[in-house]
Amino acid sequence: MSTYRVAQVTAPNGTFELAEREVPQPGPGQVRIAVEACGICHSDVMFVSGGLPGVTFPEVPGHEIAGQVEELGQGVLERGWKVGDRVAVGWFGGSCGHCKPCRQGDFIVCTAMKTPGWAYDGGFAEKTIVPVDALARIPDALAAVDAGPMACAGVTTFNGLRRSSARPGDLVAVLGLGGLGHLGVQYAVAMGFETVAIARGAEKADFAKQLGAHHYVDSTSSTPVAESLQSLGGAKVVLATAGSSAAITATVDGLAPRGELVAIGADTEPLGISPVQLLMSARVVRGHPSGTAQDVEDTMEFSALHGIRPMTETAPLDDVEAAYQKMLSGGARFRMVLTNG
Repeated sequence: MSTYRVAQVTAPNGTFELAEREVPQPGPGQVRIAVEACGICHSDVMFVSGGLPGVTFPEVPGHEIAGQVEELGQGVLERGWKVGDRVAVGWFGGSCGHCKPCRQGDFIVCTAMKTPGWAYDGGFAEKTIVPVDALARIPDALAAVDAGPMACAGVTTFNGLRRSSARPGDLVAVLGLGGLGHLGVQYAVAMGFETVAIARGAEKADFAKQLGAHHYVDSTSSTPVAESLQSLGGAKVVLATAGSSAAITATVDGLAPRGELVAIGADTEPLGISPVQLLMSARVVRGHPSGTAQDVEDTMEFSALHGIRPMTETAPLDDVEAAYQKMLSGGARFRMVLTNG
């Protein structure tokens, strides 16, 4: 009997343990992936804690998967995939195809989206089976360790910017310089925006400039963030990657007329925004989810073209618990990635 290893938790907020399972066969419309790398995303906390409806235990998280197609299910070859193809799978792990958003072609807000680690075992494993519509082709220029985080953190920031109202030359601010923000700044610069990085502490100014930012705003200084943005002319778009409602709220008055706040940093606390702040300048506030498999492919191609890579720390699957705790404590700079082999 052929087996493979998974890293699982057996109860909410449990400790990771390695377990052996029999290698499964992909069903119709599925492929089996030999996982080479899988990013540890802060969103994995929702799975490990059992905080999302429908999460069952034992739980194998991981939705920043990169590897190679190992075996095809029925009907997959006809859809252009073959054994050996390098693929990534992110938060978008397949759609139902029949709900109203899917019928409208808006697959990322599918009402029954199949996120890895939620709908099926994720990438904290040596192998996993995924639906074929979840596959994004990895360009040759990207290593698996880079491609994994691009399937979630990368596509979320990339899509958040390219689908915003900003155009080349506009002032765009990226709030936060963490796992999402350090990519957001690089994408904003490559898209031709006059880029402002916003973070806590004057010491991060040099790092922001290394990423290509044209301006840096220290959110802990005596000058309010909104005032700093207005002194630059007002932001057409603020991409809020920081998971802090208070920090996000502080940027709103820094938006230009008809400016747009794009929230991708998760926080359960409400935003402190009044209707007057939005009405008088016709400002827009919206949330933005990650992206489909095609969006992930676009993100990786753009990243390869412009030399954009996530900053990662790697750990073998055997060290999953320590790696997860490092992500949880904020000690990872900036994306923690599990590797096989």
